[in-house]
Amino acid sequence: MTLIVKDVDWENAKHKLSKIREKVFVCEWRIPKECEFDKQDSKATHMLILDDEQQAIATGRLTPKGEIGRIAVVPKYRGPEVYQTLFGALISKANHLGLEKVFVHCELEGVDYYQKQGFEPVGTVFMDAGVPRQKMACSTSSFTLNRVELTH
Repeated sequence: MTLIVKDVDWENAKHKLSKIREKVFVCEWRIPKECEFDKQDSKATHMLILDDEQQAIATGRLTPKGEIGRIAVVPKYRGPEVYQTLFGALISKANHLGLEKVFVHCELEGVDYYQKQGFEPVGTVFMDAGVPRQKMACSTSSFTLNRVELTH
């Protein structure tokens, strides 16, 4: 499968980004819609991944402070290739923006995965929308997945 990665802004791609996030977070995970969409969306950089047929299959965002979040992948496409491509694109964008560190708020079962990618736990476990999470931080230069060429 060929993946197309687009660096998009909220205003121009809101419909596609919202559709994926609603499907994953609101419908599948039962996160209240008012918790899923916030003021950070208009300030963040968003990545949109398209499949061979130009269908939107995944998204994630990078806030100006370096938080990687709102990672949503349509169920049919969940697998290492899509996640690695998405994270590689977000890290590439962080480097382009001059961010030295990025961080994520992951579910507890994701801590080992993120540690293998160069992230380290920061602080204690906290609750977010009823889900226990751990903040993980990483220097953009020590992230272990491949960087990705971005298109606009």
